[in-house]
Amino acid sequence: MMQYRVLVTDRVHPLLLKGLESRGFAVDYQPDIRLEEVIDQIPDYSGLVINTKVKAYTPLLNRAKNLRWIARLGSGMEIVDIPAAEARGIRLISTPEANCQAVAEHALGMLLCLFRNLCRADRQVRMRQWQREANRGIELSGMTVGIIGYGHTGPAFGHLLEGANVKVLVFDKYKQHLKLPPRYLQVPDLESIQREAGIISLHLPLSPETKYLIDADFIQACRNPFFLVNTSRGSMVRTQDLVEGLRSGKVRGACLDVFENEFPERFSTEEGKCYDALYGFEQVVVSPHIAGWTHESLRRIAEVLLAKLDHLAAELNY
Repeated sequence: MMQYRVLVTDRVHPLLLKGLESRGFAVDYQPDIRLEEVIDQIPDYSGLVINTKVKAYTPLLNRAKNLRWIARLGSGMEIVDIPAAEARGIRLISTPEANCQAVAEHALGMLLCLFRNLCRADRQVRMRQWQREANRGIELSGMTVGIIGYGHTGPAFGHLLEGANVKVLVFDKYKQHLKLPPRYLQVPDLESIQREAGIISLHLPLSPETKYLIDADFIQACRNPFFLVNTSRGSMVRTQDLVEGLRSGKVRGACLDVFENEFPERFSTEEGKCYDALYGFEQVVVSPHIAGWTHESLRRIAEVLLAKLDHLAAELNY
């Protein structure tokens, strides 16, 4: 019986490696492998497990003569040329349901951190400064939250808000007649979010349609100043326009786990200035793309991926 080879290109839970091996795969675990090395080695493999650093675009796919499936850890299929992969008969797996809870909790945590000035207060107390009045915060209760995108993380984030006495507006261009909890309202367009929401949270995949969704025009069209939460993809927000929105007060604050450029060592001079300005705002909370990065989600991703692979194996007669 032929043994199929699988290349795993990023850190995964040991459960995934053991699960692949127990299913008869020969597993090459190379979490530090570079994209160029993957492209060089890919003809040897029938399965490929990737994360953000490995882009399954034309240079890789052209050499993937034996590749039968690609599994994406977590969410974000923008790292795969989907039409090209499908044209070659390569099946695709992703696991967005596995880390949506982690992302939702992170988004809420960042928001509460911003509202209650926790980053600044933490720094001050460690410096033996006791400034209570200067750190008086605001409450989430009574606000209107606009959730843009209602796939996996959008509902998870909304669920966490249910006890907070907020009004939730949901907009998803591709989903109609959603069954929503009380105090939720599905709205027909982005303009409804821009008119009413005091908090706007993005839960979308990156695509040509969503790139730079939040730009100067979007910000200017919002009726009231708002707080922005982005735990999706950095390129949904034009960073320079966000900086200008923060300067003008049209954006009251931002919680950002993702950025247009997530490699500080590669910043151009202009990018460096832009990010220095962004990081200089007290009303901005940032983290290094870790919203979905928990010990629990690492295991759940492995479990979900294996379950989906079992379903796929039945179709492919593995």
